[in-house]
Amino acid sequence: MNDKLEKLSQEIEKTEAKQRRAQHKQKMLEHQIRTLNRKERTHRLCTRGAMLESYFPHLESMTDEQVNTVLKILFSRSDTKRYVEQVLSGNRQEGAG
Repeated sequence: MNDKLEKLSQEIEKTEAKQRRAQHKQKMLEHQIRTLNRKERTHRLCTRGAMLESYFPHLESMTDEQVNTVLKILFSRSDTKRYVEQVLSGNRQEGAG
């Protein structure tokens, strides 16, 4: 009976150690996911910011408020909204095909 109890205790210890390793690995993987998401977002923001800069002359001399005002004006226009919808609907159609 004592041998059986000791074997069960050892089994519990092994299982607990395995669980700790799995939890540690999970935390590492979650950290990697967060890091990759952050890097992807940073790349996207830099790329799109560069695109925006290519359409504004002397963007570096504009304030954030000025850029925001111009964008609000552009995107409040019905024709701009329509063009954006056409582009986005084209993306959806390409993804479905």
